[in-house]
Amino acid sequence: MSKAKNSFFRFFRSRLRKKNLPPLYSKKVLVLITLSLVVILSSLFVFLKDLPSPAKLNKPSSFPNSTKILDRNGELLYEIYDDQNRTPITLSDLPEYVKLATISIEDQNFYRHHGFDTGGILRALYKTITGQRLEGGSTITQQLVKVALLTPERTVSRKIKEAILTVVTEILYSKNQILEMYLNHIPYGGTAYGIEAAAHRFFDKDAKDLTLAETTLLVGLPQAPSRYSPFTNPNSAKTRQTQVLDRMVEDKFISREVALETKNVSLNYRSPGVNIRAPHFVMYVRQILEETYGLQAVGSGGLRVTTSLDISLQEAAQASLSAELSELKRLKISNGAALATNP
Repeated sequence: MSKAKNSFFRFFRSRLRKKNLPPLYSKKVLVLITLSLVVILSSLFVFLKDLPSPAKLNKPSSFPNSTKILDRNGELLYEIYDDQNRTPITLSDLPEYVKLATISIEDQNFYRHHGFDTGGILRALYKTITGQRLEGGSTITQQLVKVALLTPERTVSRKIKEAILTVVTEILYSKNQILEMYLNHIPYGGTAYGIEAAAHRFFDKDAKDLTLAETTLLVGLPQAPSRYSPFTNPNSAKTRQTQVLDRMVEDKFISREVALETKNVSLNYRSPGVNIRAPHFVMYVRQILEETYGLQAVGSGGLRVTTSLDISLQEAAQASLSAELSELKRLKISNGAALATNP
């Protein structure tokens, strides 16, 4: 170490002597350079020390996940979550066009770049200068890092962190792993985080069952979830879906005929609001869960709870009871109960 240090000082002394600088001045310059290096390296160490770890990106337990309450046959009764409704899903479980549509609209060069798309950045810069609507120059990897690892603040230090984490993420994971993590983390509007939660929020179905028309509507949402929400801005949502389909044609993922046919498909959305079945029973189960496991585990721990209830029998009994009560309304009877026996 001392030899390296002496060599370092000898090198700079020789360079300074060639410039005919006084010895005292040379020493001051050397001290200044050394102190500057110490400050820079110390600052870099502190900066890097506080960086979040990309290693947690592929660990679902590192992020909030919804708790699902199911009936005895696996039918969903209710989802419990705090701020983020998320259900992780693997890329292999999704239709191929979910992957293709996402790449087309978000990052056409995803499989060709190493985290940064120079062309996308230049296009975004050009549109900013010319006053056109900005589409953004961030790659899928950059978006994943911003959403999953960083805060939304707009500062120089955050941009530096984003750049470093993007490079590390590209080194640690394959492209398919990055795309899968993106589809599980990106917000699609409201509390829906990830494609699985979005599929249930808008279409009341699993993401694996999405059609091409439903997919192209959903993958257009992350850029501006409120602006493109089919609930509040149906025309903007349709325009955005058309953009996605046109990009897929441009990338030769689908034909013009398929795109035109898909544009004409009428979509059936799930009614916005709380989706709960057998509410009294579900709230009782939730109370037991919170007393047993605590609020945090229930609100974001991704529990999967199978109950003894058969929702099809419950709803049949409810319908029968409602019909009987309707007949008895003239007698001012408004309450009733159904008794299930197991002979």
